Amino acid sequence: MNRYPLWKNLLVLGVVVFGTILALPNIFGDDPALQVSREDGQAVPEFTLSAIRSVLEEENIGYIAADFEENAVLVRFDNVPMQLQASGVLREALDFHIVALTLAPRTPAWLRVMGLKPMSLGLDLRGGVHFLYQVDLETATQRYLGTYVADLNTQFREERLRARATPEQTFITVQVQREEDREAVAEIIGALNNTTGINNPLGQADSVIIDETIVEGQPSYEIRLSESQIRARQDFAIQQNTTTLRNRVNELGVAEPIVQRQGVNRIVVQLPGVQDPAQAERILGATATLEIRLVDWENDAFEAQRRNRPPLNSILREQRDGTPVLLRREIVVSGDQLVDATSGYSQGQPMVSIRLDAQGGQRMLEATQANLRRPMAVVYIEEKPELVERGGEQILRTVREETVINVATIQGVFSSNFQITGLSPFEAQDLAPLLRAGALAAPIVKVEERTIGPSLGQDNIEMGRNAVMIGFLLVVAFMLVYYRIFGLAANLALFANLILIVALLSLLQASLTLPGIAGIVLTVGMAVDANVLIFERIREELANGNSPQASIRAGYEKAFSTIADANVTTFIAALVLFMFGTGPIKGFAITLSLGILTSMFTAIIGTRAIINLIYGSRQVERLAIGGGTP
Repeated sequence: MNRYPLWKNLLVLGVVVFGTILALPNIFGDDPALQVSREDGQAVPEFTLSAIRSVLEEENIGYIAADFEENAVLVRFDNVPMQLQASGVLREALDFHIVALTLAPRTPAWLRVMGLKPMSLGLDLRGGVHFLYQVDLETATQRYLGTYVADLNTQFREERLRARATPEQTFITVQVQREEDREAVAEIIGALNNTTGINNPLGQADSVIIDETIVEGQPSYEIRLSESQIRARQDFAIQQNTTTLRNRVNELGVAEPIVQRQGVNRIVVQLPGVQDPAQAERILGATATLEIRLVDWENDAFEAQRRNRPPLNSILREQRDGTPVLLRREIVVSGDQLVDATSGYSQGQPMVSIRLDAQGGQRMLEATQANLRRPMAVVYIEEKPELVERGGEQILRTVREETVINVATIQGVFSSNFQITGLSPFEAQDLAPLLRAGALAAPIVKVEERTIGPSLGQDNIEMGRNAVMIGFLLVVAFMLVYYRIFGLAANLALFANLILIVALLSLLQASLTLPGIAGIVLTVGMAVDANVLIFERIREELANGNSPQASIRAGYEKAFSTIADANVTTFIAALVLFMFGTGPIKGFAITLSLGILTSMFTAIIGTRAIINLIYGSRQVERLAIGGGTP
């Protein structure tokens, strides 16, 4: 007899029931909606909700509901045209607010309480925001030249040579002030072409081109990057910026984004279903870092501001309210020594908790030990790119802003862990992910932005749904006609397979894209293919004169190795696509991988459980498996 133990039947039933519950939120659909939030990140007040309702009613725009959802207002509509019309009206009526197109799930409250959500849809199905950024490769090259300048001047000081390296637009000038130092300076400069050492961060064999010249009557050298190193540095800047943007997108919590290089100097970023395009733009486009400096408490900052001339070893900066602050030139800790940054609250006040690496922690420890009861400042540095027109051409220019965001007296000795206070909740929320994601290797500027509304993906959703349904129904009809009762079991397992795929996608919140739908359609065919192998093996056993029960057992056991080999090789291919692919390719790989796992369960264990329930507990002389077999 072919029987499963009770626990195995309950396992199959439990998996199907649990999967059905997980997949339930997807049957209720979504409402076209608008999310209205404040630009400063604060909660939307009650009067704004009243104003939204009044504006929509005055314009005769019907809406289902308008209510608060966390810090924003969510307005639901019956259809997309109403949503788009309301979007234009509210954008004109509301100042200092962000009106974002979105889809609001109609999931019942009892499912939301359980934490269940529908599948996340990709940009091609749900809509979202598309950014195209241009990387300032010229600044990247200049920054790289700056690493040579700093290293050369350090070596000149250590060797007590009267020479100084100065960065120009595309090269470095080294002036030798004493003739007797010329040979030693030339030796240090010549070492720049070594493939090892701090002088050559990219490890290029032909790193620089060195020319002797005369500047202001003094022997000098001009150091230029070779063409190969310029290209290498630019490629490095693009690669580093792409990685940093990916990290920043992860901080936004966007599912399955696309961040990839486009052309020579551009990066495309697609954020499916993003609900706050303004925050996304702030996080992606800014170059932010911190510097921690001691305050110059011995001199008057207001007097330095009045004279516009700070003391020799100090620099003059301003707080956000315009109050001048004199800071020591020496940097205690810089942003590149930061390991982690998280936002939160301390004693009811917004703060950012900072953790430094070992070197930064040691410097902070020394600074706090030597300067107890003295003030220390945190300087927030942001580089904002902008396009300006000069001579009929658009030129990328970087504007550097340095603001003192916090001045506090050192009350105790600390090292690697400390907190920055004096921030608004909005500033703390934005600052922490910016610092965690790291600085950009070169400034970027947004050259294109497109908001893709949900209506654009509706046709894709309908076509994808039709493709799955038509493929499913054709397979069901074929299996039912060709394999009869066994075909019915395969169809039930196939239906359960689709439910489990949807359940896993909902549980993992993996974005479903058009290529993902293709993966589901392919999985339908693969799941049936496993049952075809089993059923044909059963037919062979029956043709060889075996009993029906023995044929069922032999069919499942002997076909298993073939099915496993085929699915394992396909699963390996899917993993390779996931590891090396981007965006839509990953979407295809995810649904294909999940489909392989679920089909192995439903096609082998699921169908056998059904066949066992039909035939396993009784003696039969003939199986309804089609093909004229006995």
